[in-house]
Amino acid sequence: MKKKWIHFLEQNAIAFKDKIAIIDQRSNRRISYHELNQIVNQWASLLQINGVQRADSVAFHSTNRLEHLTILLACSKLGAMFVPLNFRLSNNELEEVIKRLNPKLLIGIGNNHLDVTTNYMDLNLPNIAVFEGFTPDYSTLDDTVLMLFTSGSTGVPKGVMFHGEMLLTNQIQTCRNWGLSSDDITIVETPFFHTGGYNVLLLPLLYLGGTSILAENFNPDIVFDAIEKEKVSVYFGVPTMFQMLLENKRFFNTDFSSIRFFISGGASCSISMIEEYQKKGLMFKQGFGLTEVGPNCFLLNEEFAVKKAGSIGVPMSHSEVRVLDQFGNQVGFNQPGELVIKGPHVCKGYFNNQEAFFKTFIDGFFYTGDLVKFDEDGFYFVVGRLKDMYITGGENVYPGEVEKQLMTHSEIIEAAVVSVKSEKWGEVGFAFIKSDKIFNLNEIREYLNTRLSRYKHPHYLKCLRSLPLLPNGKVDRKSLKKLADELSL
Repeated sequence: MKKKWIHFLEQNAIAFKDKIAIIDQRSNRRISYHELNQIVNQWASLLQINGVQRADSVAFHSTNRLEHLTILLACSKLGAMFVPLNFRLSNNELEEVIKRLNPKLLIGIGNNHLDVTTNYMDLNLPNIAVFEGFTPDYSTLDDTVLMLFTSGSTGVPKGVMFHGEMLLTNQIQTCRNWGLSSDDITIVETPFFHTGGYNVLLLPLLYLGGTSILAENFNPDIVFDAIEKEKVSVYFGVPTMFQMLLENKRFFNTDFSSIRFFISGGASCSISMIEEYQKKGLMFKQGFGLTEVGPNCFLLNEEFAVKKAGSIGVPMSHSEVRVLDQFGNQVGFNQPGELVIKGPHVCKGYFNNQEAFFKTFIDGFFYTGDLVKFDEDGFYFVVGRLKDMYITGGENVYPGEVEKQLMTHSEIIEAAVVSVKSEKWGEVGFAFIKSDKIFNLNEIREYLNTRLSRYKHPHYLKCLRSLPLLPNGKVDRKSLKKLADELSL
């Protein structure tokens, strides 16, 4: 008999019967592991009554809420695939995604009723109906359990298929490599249509018997309240979230004694921000991964947060990593190359687009498109994306490398670099920075003199109050590129 992915929940419903698994802020419910499994069974019964069977897809449209998790787990008990939709998309964009997906069932909950023209059933249920009997057809480790669409900032979003082995590997290895325990408590605010919502801490802690607080969205006051009242011990966020916490007046009088560590991902944290947290005895781990692999593939432990600032850390034990040049040869120390990753945490493929997947999945390795380098100590640094690299005067420039040097400045909070056309050099860099100080270009170039070769220095500079962000918290480079093109004319 093939191993079923959902087995961990049914085991924990016995082993951690009365322990709180989920605290749902929306409903103010505290749900034990035994009760969570019961709710999941009820949803599985309801889905089956509505015709959901093995290999069917169930689409779900809502902001973060308990039903995201319980319907995902219920689908796994039926061998179906769960697809959370991006609630920030327009109706036209949603219509296109739903047509491509052709789900067996479309579920909208709460105030997020879908106004689309498709004929799929739209269940808008204020409360789950109490059904008890269903015939299980569990997802195995080979089956696709979850599908998430990439952000689509550079084209049509791809549906990334998470099979059971991918999810389970990430759960086990995250717990092992990050030192999580069943006593840990977290709050989950990142949206569930991105991999960070489910896979950074929620599913790993459910595997281990920990407790997760579900929040509808990120709100500094909710974070501070949860830390003090619920004794949150581990917390994941992107650098922008940590900066917003730091800038909130409650940062300086909140009791952080329950926090064991913070996890930051999505981009590098500035040294100045890390140092402010360290003054309060708060330590950062930093992670790195991507939707198609992991997502937890690299780890930078707390003791290296400043010493190796800008690093994504070292590969986690389940990640086989290589860095290759354009000819497929492995590069040496401090030489940029494409990051490729192999392991059981690589996704099953792209939904209805395996041709695109196999262009990036070669000999068991996933070609990430990320340009990285590694130092003599084995620590890795992202220097950019292949598609973001530009050529100035015949020399390759990697925006990520320039951004990391900019962010070593104590007064620069965030930085992003894009390219613009130049008659003389072909392309040059345009830097956007967030800072409380207004910098001029000469100041920035002078600061970079001892840190970067002159050809890597930006030729344009714009100070912004904030950088535009994608829903996953990463910088919206497409918007910045458009703005740079307009400003450099």
